[in-house]
Amino acid sequence: MTQPGATSPETLLESPGMMRVPNPRLELFQLPGFLPPALCEELIALIERDRRPSTIADPNGDDYFRTSETCDLSPDEPAVVDLEQRLHALNRIDPAHGEPVQGQRYDVGQEFKPHTDYFEPDGEDFHKYCNVAGNRTWTFMIYLNPVEAGGATRFKVIDKTFKPETGRLLCWSNRREDGRPNPVTLHHGMKVRKGVKYVITKWYRERPWGWS
Repeated sequence: MTQPGATSPETLLESPGMMRVPNPRLELFQLPGFLPPALCEELIALIERDRRPSTIADPNGDDYFRTSETCDLSPDEPAVVDLEQRLHALNRIDPAHGEPVQGQRYDVGQEFKPHTDYFEPDGEDFHKYCNVAGNRTWTFMIYLNPVEAGGATRFKVIDKTFKPETGRLLCWSNRREDGRPNPVTLHHGMKVRKGVKYVITKWYRERPWGWS
C-alpha cells in the first residue's frame, strides 16, 4: 500500500512513455517530454525573475558545495498551477504533502555536488526541517532546457547519468521499502560547461506541509 505523501511504481508506469531504471536498489524513473516547451519557457522566466543564491540545510564547510541560484515559485502563477496539475495527474500524491515548487538556475561552472534530498536523521537541523511535515518521500525534477555542454545529473552509486533535455522528468523515491532513507539516491548536479541550465524540483513529505 502506498504510504501518505508517496506514489508507487505502478501508478507512475501508467503514464505513457514512463521508464523505470532497471536497478533493484532504488525506485528511479524518467519520462521524456513531460512538459511542453512553451510551459518550460514560462517557468524559466519565473526563475529568472526571482532567483537568489542557493543554500543547503546542513552546512558542511564547503562553500562551493551548491553554487547554483534558486527560487520558490508562487503557487498562484498560472504556469505553476499548470505544472502542479500535471504532477498530480502523474503521481496522484495528495498536494497537501508537497513543498512549494522550486526552480534552479546553473550558470557555467556551477554545480550541486553529490548529495541526497532527504534530511539526515542525525543532522543538526533535522528537527527544524522535519518536525512539521516529516522527511522527504519523493523527488520530481524536470529539466526545462538542453545545455550545450555539461549539466548532467549523475546517480553515483549506480553510475547512471541523465542529460538535460527540454521537459524531461526524473523522479525517485528517497526511501527504501522499509521507510528508511535510501543512500543509493546520492546524485550530483554536474558542472555546466557551456550554456545555462534551468531545473524545476518538487519534493513531497511524509505528512502535510503545514508551513506558512
